[in-house]
Amino acid sequence: MAKRRVVIGVLGTVLDKRGKRANRFRKWRPTVGLCQQPDLPVDRLELLHQPRDTGMAQQLAEDVALLSPHTQVRAHAISINDPWDFEEVYAAFLDFATRYDFDTENEEYLVHITTGTHVAQICWFLLTEARYLPASLLQTGPAPKGSPEEAVAAGVCSVIDLDLSRYATLTSRFQREQQQSVSFLKAGIDTRNATFNRLIDQIERVALRSRSPMLLTGPTGAGKSFLARRIFQLKQSRHQVQGKLVAVNCATLRGDNAMSTLFGHVKGAFTGALTPRAGLLREADGGVLFLDEIAELGLDEQAMLLKAIEEKTFFPFGADKEVRSDFQLIAGTHRDMPQWVAEGHFREDLYARINMWSFALPGLAERREDIAPNVEFELQRFADSEQTQVRFDKEARDRYLAFACSPQALWRGNFRELSASVFRMATLAEQGRITLALVEEEITRLRHSWRIAPAHPALVEEIDLFDQRQLETVVEVCRRSQSLSEAGRELFAVSRRKKANPNDADRLRKYLARFGLSWESLRDAT
Repeated sequence: MAKRRVVIGVLGTVLDKRGKRANRFRKWRPTVGLCQQPDLPVDRLELLHQPRDTGMAQQLAEDVALLSPHTQVRAHAISINDPWDFEEVYAAFLDFATRYDFDTENEEYLVHITTGTHVAQICWFLLTEARYLPASLLQTGPAPKGSPEEAVAAGVCSVIDLDLSRYATLTSRFQREQQQSVSFLKAGIDTRNATFNRLIDQIERVALRSRSPMLLTGPTGAGKSFLARRIFQLKQSRHQVQGKLVAVNCATLRGDNAMSTLFGHVKGAFTGALTPRAGLLREADGGVLFLDEIAELGLDEQAMLLKAIEEKTFFPFGADKEVRSDFQLIAGTHRDMPQWVAEGHFREDLYARINMWSFALPGLAERREDIAPNVEFELQRFADSEQTQVRFDKEARDRYLAFACSPQALWRGNFRELSASVFRMATLAEQGRITLALVEEEITRLRHSWRIAPAHPALVEEIDLFDQRQLETVVEVCRRSQSLSEAGRELFAVSRRKKANPNDADRLRKYLARFGLSWESLRDAT
């Protein structure tokens, strides 16, 4: 059975009143006309009006009854003192929507947006978009010139469904915009790591839809600061922030300096405080505050920061009067936060507050397929900063990427270390060419910094991606374990139960030897 069609709208005190009794049926009146649409029969009309316009609403209901007998008109008197006051109109319409008994299983709803002030039209749109009204928008208008008399009175109408998936052109445009935003967050780098790409997709949506704190975790050099800056720039491009980006590394803050730097101080608050200071939280008002290495803050600073996030107010150091600052917080840390909280280094309530949107950035060793596009990005960055174009010889590029993508390349400094590596080679390049000899020098330099011995290329640089990922996990477990046996017990936790005399250390030693590695070399490298 077809659903009943219900239209919700307001009485148009100008257009709906047009014409005297003798000729009003020959004039276009939006509310009356929408009930005369042959292709859009209306079963019920919910008509909102001011109490002073009750007589006019009653007359309109009688006219609808004559022209569209199957349409039931229900009038709702709603008091609005100032129809141009956005807050008042929105509140009145919201009250109506929350009290209305919607029956979406048996009825479909349309919201008529042609009548009423521009403020009323905007409020209808916002409430419908937010799904307070489970409806589509209905727009009516006068018939084209030269239309027959009956068509003039009815006018024309069109339904606007806010489900953009129904509009292929608009949907593809929004998808392009979203893809451009994601690409912007990645600085245009054609990243290939599926996990990272999904992460950036989520960050893009959260950045543009939420002002709640965001927590970026991951090892040093994974790109937390870079990403925080891009998030700010993305929000700025969409006019979501008016203030600036204020960034600070909390690991550099200690004692009174931490309080003063973050929250400001009044004159005489401590020895040497000869002049007052606003503090970074006030500087970030209307913008974004990026607290890198937030886990290094002291517990007193953490308590004050929690108040500032939740209440938008705080006391500058030494002050007895609160100040206000409304900012969005982006925090970064390389710490294991649940463990850091359990050990008492970080307040549990503050962690709960900043952990609403938490994103773990993988290190470079976990994104080896992204090394090649990042090398190209770093070369372009070098060209932009030094005004010199530098390129790899083909053989040199193949050799560098083979090493950089192999398990032998530890990349402890992550993308920061990769950037330094490319900049070194680009700086030493003669006539804009990075040669094989330069690459071999750089590989030797990296091996020395990681204190690892060269391994046979056939065993390391030409292994399958599957084996690379397995070896990365083994190396990571070995580095954090206290002994070869401890690492073996973790790695072989399931299979060792099936052995009468498990020798985990020997199994692990033989596995490492396949790639020219040893327990001792891995421990020396940590």
